[in-house]
Amino acid sequence: MSIADNKKAFHDYFIEERHEAGLALEGWEVKAIRAGRANLKESYVVVKKGEVFLIGCHISPLPTASTHIHPDPTRTRKLLLHAAEISKLIGKVERAGYTLVPLDLHYSKGRIKLEIGLAKGKKQHDKRTAEKEREWKREQSQLMKQVRSRGE
Repeated sequence: MSIADNKKAFHDYFIEERHEAGLALEGWEVKAIRAGRANLKESYVVVKKGEVFLIGCHISPLPTASTHIHPDPTRTRKLLLHAAEISKLIGKVERAGYTLVPLDLHYSKGRIKLEIGLAKGKKQHDKRTAEKEREWKREQSQLMKQVRSRGE
């Protein structure tokens, strides 16, 4: 079940591989995410010192958050992956020129997970062709609906 997704990532990048990562969250963040107050729009994933971090993900604190905690909605959160996965991702990002992009925040077996994608950037003409294909598919489905309605 999806909590928040990053539609812009599919517009700006070719997603080649997907990995599911856990998140190191605080208690108030878990409560806020369960209430649907997470946003992945302007977030990105970076690799620092052999660890993977999510930066810019906005989780709005609930007004009932504890009085002794001062929540930071856009704090840097560590992603939890196996060491082999991290080393593979580091190799692709540093050598092959890939980018790590957050795609989808979702529940898996009651836990909050983040799906990250290994992506290559799209050029402007790639974006245009993708948009044309989408429009053509939309027109095609509308035409098929018209044909079906006349046939009945």
